[in-house]
Amino acid sequence: MLLDKLNWRYATKKMDPSKPVSEDKVQRILEAIRLAPTSSGLQPYEVIVVKNPDTKAKIREIAWNQAQVTEGSHLLVFAAWDNYTPERINGMFDLVNAERGFSNEGWENYRKMLLDTYPPRDPQVNFEHAARQAYIGFGIGLTAAAFEGVDATPMEGFDAAKLDEILGLRERGLRSVTIMPLGYRQAEGDWLVNLKKVRRPKESFISEVK
Repeated sequence: MLLDKLNWRYATKKMDPSKPVSEDKVQRILEAIRLAPTSSGLQPYEVIVVKNPDTKAKIREIAWNQAQVTEGSHLLVFAAWDNYTPERINGMFDLVNAERGFSNEGWENYRKMLLDTYPPRDPQVNFEHAARQAYIGFGIGLTAAAFEGVDATPMEGFDAAKLDEILGLRERGLRSVTIMPLGYRQAEGDWLVNLKKVRRPKESFISEVK
């Protein structure tokens, strides 16, 4: 049951470097992220999978020395588009038309509306919008990892500019948003593993409008 998996997961603080995550599990997690919804279906972000130990070591240095970066077998980097451009918007609309084998007036009017609205905006506004879409996939990735019995730690504690430099993201029109190490918990040395999961009670978290 999904709720059981979500109760099982936690922000793992120590991973066992001797237990790599199998590629089939990683691919299913990545596919779940790829299938995540995004605003207007633009998918304005990419996921970079880092397995190289040297690269992970460099990233750990600019990520507050968080051990999961190197102890996990895979590090997922979520990087959003630095801006919405006509080329990027048209690319996604053309892909939809090609895959579906048809177009229609309403769809093309929607394309024109986005082209008239997004590219003229400030690039920082567009990046922040794209970053919010990346977080949707990020959340689904955490859920998919739990479903696979894989530990994953959500991380924002890193120097984004330096991570962009390490991975050459700016040259690709991308900016890092968040990172997610994948691995398996090592209970010995993890102060959080046996602590009770605490969330706000439903009464103060969920309200209904009747």
